[in-house]
Amino acid sequence: MNLSLFIVVPILTAIIALLSPGVATVRRISLSGVTVQLLLSIVLTVLYMRRRAAGDLTPMLFQDRHSWFSVLHIDYHIGVDGISVAMILLTAFVMLAAVLVSWRIVSMGKEFFVLLLVLSAGAYGFFISLDLFTLFFFLEVSVIPKFLLIGVWGSGRKEYSAMKLALMLMGGSALVFVGLLGLYYHTAVFGHGGWQSFDLADVASTHLPLAVQRTFFPFLFIGFGIFTALFPFHTWVPDGHSSAPTAGSMFLAGISMKLGGYGCIRMALLMPEAARAYSPYIVTLAVIAIVYGALATMMQKDLKYINAYSSISHCGFILLGIGMLTSTAIRGAVLQMISHGLMTALFFAAIGMIYDRTHTRAVEKLGGLLKVMPFISTVFVVAGLCSLGLPGLSGFVAEATVFMGSWERPGGAYHLATILACASIVITAVYILRATGQVVMGPLKDPQHNVLTDATWNERLAGIVLISGIIAMGVAPFWLNELIAK
Repeated sequence: MNLSLFIVVPILTAIIALLSPGVATVRRISLSGVTVQLLLSIVLTVLYMRRRAAGDLTPMLFQDRHSWFSVLHIDYHIGVDGISVAMILLTAFVMLAAVLVSWRIVSMGKEFFVLLLVLSAGAYGFFISLDLFTLFFFLEVSVIPKFLLIGVWGSGRKEYSAMKLALMLMGGSALVFVGLLGLYYHTAVFGHGGWQSFDLADVASTHLPLAVQRTFFPFLFIGFGIFTALFPFHTWVPDGHSSAPTAGSMFLAGISMKLGGYGCIRMALLMPEAARAYSPYIVTLAVIAIVYGALATMMQKDLKYINAYSSISHCGFILLGIGMLTSTAIRGAVLQMISHGLMTALFFAAIGMIYDRTHTRAVEKLGGLLKVMPFISTVFVVAGLCSLGLPGLSGFVAEATVFMGSWERPGGAYHLATILACASIVITAVYILRATGQVVMGPLKDPQHNVLTDATWNERLAGIVLISGIIAMGVAPFWLNELIAK
């Protein structure tokens, strides 16, 4: 399969949308483009699993390579393994839902959808890149569109939030770039005259000295960690999520934060000795993020801030799985990335639907919405139940796998960290059940809410797309677990 289609299709769709007259036409073009992306991701998943079932043990499948900057030995080198395929599938689901919930965007609608499509191209390019410079390039592609989506179409302190997000993510990118340069200048491909390389396979085959690994691993891990809300570099998350438009919040939490998690996993696998040396620090920061994020969520009164702070806690499980370095824990981290991507995108979609109708996100001003908005309320409840880890939904599968993998790591300190992470589930249950009860249960607090309408066809379809992914992963996780393991 030609993986470049995952970059070509959204870019081509964006160009056609940009040249098309009228927002209505742009909507239909964008919807067609993301639908094609979803179909391509499903085809890729099927073909990948067939190749593995046929006995193809090549680490990366469907590889393609073209020289990009020959002087510096930078190639456009792409390919996928099971983790990449899973991330591509997640991106396709979230992007389809994001376009559907943005159907009412009128102000500068053409530019809005074009930026969304560019974001998807950057995410796909990041997940398929096997050259570290190319991976970094696609990481940067997504920063400016995110800045514009918040700054132009956001709400509240949108200029401040957009600037804070851009500066912090660019700071993380700077750390990543320093780390990549360190790997580049310590990688010698002896079969090609001893020159340096950004290629993942070349860096892995160099067997970097421990001193080099320990020097540059923190730059890379912290840099990518900033994207995935690594404590204490998480402060952009609440402001960015709360100010972004609904589709922007869905991308930020559902996909953008997974770029960081994916990068952290790649670096841990690329420099295992350094990852093991820094493992106690990674686990400590992960547990702090899990507990702190859960406790901070309990203090929030704004629905978007509730979801934003809970994302800090849930992304802590990703970092916990990576820091434990057992195969089960890392597999759990990937499952958590997928589950959190679907769940938080669904949550932000439901919050956006509620805000569009009530014009408030304040919990104390809402109540009894189940009576007038049954579908939207059901979506809100499903997202909450997934967040607290209800069996049968994706959150339970992902968190249970992380916990089991974490317990496999010997040592009293690691077991204590696992226990503390498990205990946070109780806190999560408290704030989720409380928010759900206050927002959708009971009598209507505002008589004006009696005239509110339920979800439209596009909002229903967006909710169904994300819920289907959550249930498919929760009820039958074995195919996804097998995909990641291969």
